[in-house]
Amino acid sequence: MDAAHGTPIPDQEASLSARAAWLYFSGGLTQGEIAKRLGVASTKAHRLIARATRQGWVHVFVDAAVSECIALEEALAARYGLHLHHCRVAPDLEEGPLPLRALGLAGASYLRNALERRTHACIGVGHGRTLSAAVRALPSMQCLDVSFVSLIGGLTRKFAANPYDVIHGLAEKTGAEAYLLPVPLFAKSAADKEVLMAQAGVREVFAMSRAASLLLVGIGEVGGHAHLGETGMVTEDEIADLHACGAVGEMLGHYFDAAGRQVATGLAGRAMSPAIETLRNRMIVAVAGGVEKVEALRAVLRSGLLEGLITDEATGRSLVAGEPGTAAPKPPAP
Repeated sequence: MDAAHGTPIPDQEASLSARAAWLYFSGGLTQGEIAKRLGVASTKAHRLIARATRQGWVHVFVDAAVSECIALEEALAARYGLHLHHCRVAPDLEEGPLPLRALGLAGASYLRNALERRTHACIGVGHGRTLSAAVRALPSMQCLDVSFVSLIGGLTRKFAANPYDVIHGLAEKTGAEAYLLPVPLFAKSAADKEVLMAQAGVREVFAMSRAASLLLVGIGEVGGHAHLGETGMVTEDEIADLHACGAVGEMLGHYFDAAGRQVATGLAGRAMSPAIETLRNRMIVAVAGGVEKVEALRAVLRSGLLEGLITDEATGRSLVAGEPGTAAPKPPAP
């Protein structure tokens, strides 16, 4: 039970079943459309809807608030040129500024669905609080035909373990092979980066990350309670420099200004993560939300790098309301 609200925490299959019911009863979608939206077989879509009805969930979950989540997914996809299939908006659970429970459940549901479809032989992952919450919410499942690879260095500046590293959790939950980068996110200098990149094991992991067909990433803000600052990966002086350069959002160690342009700072040349040019036209899905992330999320969305977004209801409303103009929508994902 949720101590704060006295409500049960659903398992991932229950969460998917509830979403299918929202799409069917509130969204007016057919079972075939729901199957395509959720990436499941039509027969499973039917079973999911039937389960929600049988369990008596429909009158609880199919309401105006949930219908708004579905509308927000469509609005976000159209406004920022995202694939609707990879957009999820989690209902508001009144958690406060950082809705980790809602984001974790939504992220875990998306990842489980991707694993069940078996369309990705290699999945690249970042790290951070939200992705860590998603991995914790992921049920244990055998996935021996997929591998996971770290997209960024997982050590702090003092070479301590990153408390929000997700690669070990994925290996434990799925039994899949998982490859980490045993280096800090930022090298101390460009010369140090060259030395680290020359190591055979590091080169091999970077090669795997280039082959990953799905990249799950977090989005970081600049300053405040930013994950990279709290874990000691970025110093206070570096954060001040980022502010001075107009940086407001971060993804995989790359920083962006409010217009979505990459900010050139000393950190960029030292990031132990894929180069920005290798991230274009990749299937990148961000799992992020919370009031402090809105500006950062909007910056990364404007960069055009994201194909999908998993966020919470309040953040989704802010992103839609605060963005003038509409980007050309991308074609539906296969």
